[in-house]
Formats: sequence, structure tokens, C-alpha cells
Amino acid sequence: MSELVLKRKKSKIFREINTIVAVMAREITVFFKSPAAIIMSLAMPVIMMWMIGGNMMQNMTMAGADSNAVMGPFMLVGMLINMLFMTVTQGMTSLVDDHDIDFNQEMLVSPVSRYSLVVGKILGSTFGAIVSMAGTLIVGLFMGITLPVGQLLMILALSPLMCLVAGAMSMIFIGLIKNKKAANMVVMLISMPQMFLSGSIIPINNSSGVLMVLSRIMPMTYCIDLARAVVKSNQPVMFNPMINLIAIVGLTAVCLIIGTFFYARTEKNR
Repeated sequence: MSELVLKRKKSKIFREINTIVAVMAREITVFFKSPAAIIMSLAMPVIMMWMIGGNMMQNMTMAGADSNAVMGPFMLVGMLINMLFMTVTQGMTSLVDDHDIDFNQEMLVSPVSRYSLVVGKILGSTFGAIVSMAGTLIVGLFMGITLPVGQLLMILALSPLMCLVAGAMSMIFIGLIKNKKAANMVVMLISMPQMFLSGSIIPINNSSGVLMVLSRIMPMTYCIDLARAVVKSNQPVMFNPMINLIAIVGLTAVCLIIGTFFYARTEKNR
């Protein structure tokens, strides 16, 4: 009897893993079939890193700061994580397209965990986020900003977890929206505040009041702080890396549970 139960558990685990891989592969295929998504993944780093970051670095230099030694790595790490969040959040808007063609309902009636479906979708969107990271590194290279290969590999190793919390958070909002235009507006409402309040381009170590509270409830804050702790290039770090990791895992779990519940309930009540 125990062997039969063990086999059933193993079969269930393999089925869930297969579901995650299948959904992830579909999202990657959709990404390659969408020229607009590929162009945006490469164009956004130019806009964010070069136009916004470059303008800030030039003005910081005029104020007397050593932009290459201090502001450059600070900006690069922040923008790498920022692009992960923005690209994954944008990728999750495909839920609206899947809703229109009834693909969501077809997945939800399958005998697999709802969490496997959501995790597979988020990890599929991670591929586009990695492309955006590559674009950010290329722009940084032209701007004379680089990081050692070892540090980049550490950030890359952490990127799936960061993409997971980004996708889980966006699921809470996008899972309830069935209009493409509204979904794109929500992406901006999710991404822009985090970019300015999480420390990606502006230090937030001395923030207080409402701004401090908002920054502390944003997942990107802990992701960027963890990445800067990994880089270790005299960049300001707010928390111990373990605290950041615990906060990221905790926020991922909470957002994933809430987001998956809203997503499944909305499709079920159609």
C-alpha cells in the first residue's frame, strides 16, 4: 500500500512539473512569435538605462559626483532588476489574450494544480525578462558601465526568484482585468511607482513617512537591495541579504496565493 501511495505522489509531482514546463514553453513560443514583444524587450533598456539613467548620471557629474565609480554600478544594478519586473509584468498581460480565446478555462479544467499553471506562465515571461537584462547590459557597456562576470552570474541566478515575485504581484491585478487597454494601464501603475520608490535609480536609504512605508511593501525594494548586496561594490545596502531573501520569499507566497485565487475565481465565474 505504501509503495502505491509513493508512486501516486511521484506521478503527481511529475505531472505538475510537466505542466509548468509545458506552459513555460508555450509562453516562450508566443514571445518569439511576437515581433513587438521582442522589439520592446530590446528598446526598453535604451529608454530606461540610457535616457533616464544617462541624464541622471550627467547631472550628478555636474554636481561633482563621480558617476562612473559610484552612480554607474548603482544605476546598472537597479535597472537590471527594474527591467526584470517591467518585462514580467508586461508578459503577464497575455492573460487577457488567453481569456479572450478561452485558453484560461481550458487550462483550469485540467487535473493539475492552479499554482503550476501560474508558475509556468510567470517563468515563461521570465525569458523575455532575461532578454531585457541582456539589452540593459549592452546599453551599460556603451555607457562605460560594467560589472564583473561573477557578479552578473549571481544576479542571473537570483533572477527566477525575482521574476516569480514580480509575476505573482502582477497576477493580483491583471488576473481580474479582461480588457487589454486596462491591463496595459495597470502595468504602468505597477511598474512606475516601484521604479522610483524601490531604489532602482534614486537611493531610498533616508526615505521617511509615507514614502518609506510604500517602499517597504514593494517587492522590488528587497530584490534590488539583495542584488546590490551580492554585487558588493560600495553601493548602499539597507538590509541583511537574509532579510531580503526572507521578504522576497514571503511576498512571493502571499502574492501567489492571492493572485492565483483571483485568477481562478474570475475564470470560473464567467
